[in-house]
Amino acid sequence: DGRFCVAGPMYPASIAWPGNVRRIDHLPPAEHRAFYNASRWTLNVTRADMVAAGWSPSVRLFEAAACGTPVVSDAWPGMSEFFEIGREIRVAESTDAALSIVRDTPAAEANAIGAAARTLVLARHTAATRAAELETYLSDLM
Repeated sequence: DGRFCVAGPMYPASIAWPGNVRRIDHLPPAEHRAFYNASRWTLNVTRADMVAAGWSPSVRLFEAAACGTPVVSDAWPGMSEFFEIGREIRVAESTDAALSIVRDTPAAEANAIGAAARTLVLARHTAATRAAELETYLSDLM
């Protein structure tokens, strides 16, 4: 009953997408913010090689969070080092669980999740914050 959009180039051309799924092969970076801002939720599905590596979140998680868009993701090792599960991100272990989160979470609660993630990302995961951390690490070595 919902409408969905799948963006990204790594999906096989042979997939027959249902009629309620809009497919975007490439979304230019300049359009990412508008895309996330137009979304009620963002679904993150982590590639198997990234799950195996652990502590390798997609930059898309941070982009969506910076826009205040709530994210539902599959689980991967290290996620709780980046986000507080339940408060800043939701985790689903199955398609049914993801759909339940998207369909059943009240709008105010979804907005609170997105706002909490935005606050976290802007405080801890910006380029300026990372540069300051690197400078601290380097100065500690000297």
